[in-house]
Amino acid sequence: MAFELYTDVALTRDMPELGLRAGDLVKVVDHHIAPDGEEGYSIEVFNAVGETIAVTAVPVSALEALREDEVLSVRTLARVGQIVSAVIKKF
Repeated sequence: MAFELYTDVALTRDMPELGLRAGDLVKVVDHHIAPDGEEGYSIEVFNAVGETIAVTAVPVSALEALREDEVLSVRTLARVGQIVSAVIKKF
């Protein structure tokens, strides 16, 4: 699936190294192809007040479009007390 840049999407898998869970809201910020040919995106993750807490790259399979039958919610970040911002990870 192709995603437009700067749109909100949801994670389809947990990313415990960043304290993220499947269903967390992320913003698509770049599209790229990995050296192995797999399609992927760079994503930015924000906390509830709009501060960046992570930037990373994921394969397209780690993202899904938001649907009109979904409701957004908030939760405490799993890695409380640790700075996660600007983490760069290749998929």
